[in-house]
Amino acid sequence: MARSVFAEKGFEPSSVEEIAARAEVSKPVVYEHFGGKEGIYAVVVDREVKELSERLSAALNVEDHPKRIVERTALALLDYIDEAEDGFRILVRDSPVAQATGPFNSMLGDVAHNVEALLRTEFDLHGLDPETAMLYAQMLVGMIAFTGQWWLEAKEPDKATVAAHLTNLAWNGLRGMERTPRLKTLDVERHAGSL
Repeated sequence: MARSVFAEKGFEPSSVEEIAARAEVSKPVVYEHFGGKEGIYAVVVDREVKELSERLSAALNVEDHPKRIVERTALALLDYIDEAEDGFRILVRDSPVAQATGPFNSMLGDVAHNVEALLRTEFDLHGLDPETAMLYAQMLVGMIAFTGQWWLEAKEPDKATVAAHLTNLAWNGLRGMERTPRLKTLDVERHAGSL
């Protein structure tokens, strides 16, 4: 019951009184078992982080073609959002992607490290600088996480279509990467400045 209260209202506006009422227990029972609202919240967040982490790790840690790994990872996040909407709301409400702290972003950091390892291997195979693998891992994870936050509210198109488009952008964008990318705008500005 606490999960739904936190999902609806967020941490600050939620009260032990409301949590106890929804669980049909007295406030002292809540305090006895959890020590208060903070204790309940910590348990709920820990469970959600564990669930989502396990799903994403399972998608990432399979020997397969990198494109299918991207597909599975995007689908794992969207499946979690679809099946555990309250849990995802709790994770992102007080930890938006734009912030660097919070359980959701900490978990995304772990996922990015797993993605970095995969990308380093691929970058080595394709003559790309493996030192940039973490940068690209952050971009991929951020793209999928931010899209997941948007899809939480939009719920359309369906998750398979969203995952296909995420994979299309990620895979086709990565496939055509330049060895040494440069901003064309800066080249034009530098040339104009030297005239």
